[in-house]
Amino acid sequence: MVLSVMMASCATIFSGTTAKVTVSTNAGEPVNLKVDGKRTYFNVMGPTDVKVRRGYKPSVIYAENSEMVGSVTVNKKFNPVCLLDLLTGPGFILSGSIDAATGAVTRPESKSIMIFMRAKNNQPKREEPKKEEPKEVVQGNGDTDLENSIVRWDVQSRPQGADIFWRVASKTPEVKSTNNKYLQTTPYEATKSLDIKGLSYQNSGNVRIILRCEKEGYLPQEKEFNVRMVLDQEEISAFFRLIKEDE
Repeated sequence: MVLSVMMASCATIFSGTTAKVTVSTNAGEPVNLKVDGKRTYFNVMGPTDVKVRRGYKPSVIYAENSEMVGSVTVNKKFNPVCLLDLLTGPGFILSGSIDAATGAVTRPESKSIMIFMRAKNNQPKREEPKKEEPKEVVQGNGDTDLENSIVRWDVQSRPQGADIFWRVASKTPEVKSTNNKYLQTTPYEATKSLDIKGLSYQNSGNVRIILRCEKEGYLPQEKEFNVRMVLDQEEISAFFRLIKEDE
């Protein structure tokens, strides 16, 4: 009886409900780390081991000190330790359910994480824009400060090999809404320009980027990102868990 209970959740027993990752920063001085909005590590110098929760939902690690700030998203992948559940024979359903409930079915995609921090005073200023952009910028001439802002793109799906499209949805006259543009198949990781004509920090709160994920035999999904948040975080990160059409 004791053996069956122990074997009933192999991944949970061997892996636990949290996983360790090693975090480094480019700050060169102590920082405070907050993991998943709950666990905090004070005055640490990288590389530092921290614990992130398991489960398919990505974890976010936020780093900050008096001068700099930065964050990174930690995506998850299947934990092969779950295959030990097969040894439980008929108890596989129970053991798999326990591991799924505790999140032990996943582990971080990478054990080493780098957070690229930036000076707080280098963040875009909301009150004093560098210049007044004319309404005619909607013509697409490309003469505002933030049109070609560089951000990190990280788009994943399960299963992989899905087609990713993106479009701009705008509620401001300075920026045009666009049709879907093909990006690439998943997994997609790149550092590239937003290329949104007429974009400024002042109007970015009224502009959204919409990612669409499509794969034959699965229902399409969309995720929306407020461009002002994208500019602040310097990242677009999305995970699509696709659902089969017949489910």
